[in-house]
Amino acid sequence: MSIVASLRTPRGLAVALLLLALAVLPLLTQAFDQRYLLSIGTRIVIWAIAAISLNMILGYGGLVSFGHAVFFGIGGYAVGILGAHGVVTGWIQWPVGILAAAAWAALVGALSLRTRGVYFIMITLAFAQLVYYVGVGLEAYGADDGLNISRSRFPGLVDLRDKTSFYWLCFALLLGTLWFCSRFANSRFGFVIRGAKSNDLRMTALGFPVFRYRLAAFTLSGAFGGLAGILLANEGAYISPAMMSWVKSGDLIVIVVLGGMGTLFGPLFGTIAFFVLEESLPPLLDLVRKGWGEYWQIAFGPLLVLIALYARGGIDSLFGRRHG
Repeated sequence: MSIVASLRTPRGLAVALLLLALAVLPLLTQAFDQRYLLSIGTRIVIWAIAAISLNMILGYGGLVSFGHAVFFGIGGYAVGILGAHGVVTGWIQWPVGILAAAAWAALVGALSLRTRGVYFIMITLAFAQLVYYVGVGLEAYGADDGLNISRSRFPGLVDLRDKTSFYWLCFALLLGTLWFCSRFANSRFGFVIRGAKSNDLRMTALGFPVFRYRLAAFTLSGAFGGLAGILLANEGAYISPAMMSWVKSGDLIVIVVLGGMGTLFGPLFGTIAFFVLEESLPPLLDLVRKGWGEYWQIAFGPLLVLIALYARGGIDSLFGRRHG
């Protein structure tokens, strides 16, 4: 269903209120003098873009990629490496980062999409670890310690050093990503991907080149992941191999499952829930026993199990049955 049609449902009302809250978040944080919340909100928006990109292949295509965070790293390192060599304009850094992530996704997809099931998972993980250890070995760019970088520059357009301007840029890109995903899911291209998830042999028998469609979807997903990595690098003015560790890939999968796979707004719900729990559970656990806050996943795990048992469609399913 399209974004406009979605907003006419109870789910749509919740989404509209959520997007409105995100849109005015800088104003709210300024009014209540809670500036740190803007940083959390920026991370939520960036990770939501990455989760939506993973949902394109995981939720709609049934392809469990355990190396999606590598596109974070490729996009981020494109900004950092170019900046280290004096190329600080975002008009060069951002296209290079997105194209590099898309090219790597095309290469990985061309090889991994010839496999199925656990073999696909392991191959995507192996390629991700390959890039991760390349990052660890880049002594000129901080190696395992990472590298402080200069933010991309768009003279006369937007100053990424201003946290409010940067947040609104990220939010605008989130809206653009949601629009693209809506068009993707409801296009002929998207229907082929969704049909192949159910029965790829039948789709092939109908004359659709399933491999090519999946490869194109995998490449697009990598490109949006690279965009999220570019934003993440600019948000903290820092890059490190940790951006593309398998742990981050696992977090993205958890976010998509938590929010609702194969739904338009599920990744956004999942990202918000994940970060709310990450930021609120540690202080609560510290009240129970000092020092437990760093083990907040102990409380998060059972919550995820409850979602899996009683809300198999994720948080999105709590708003009722989807139509269209």
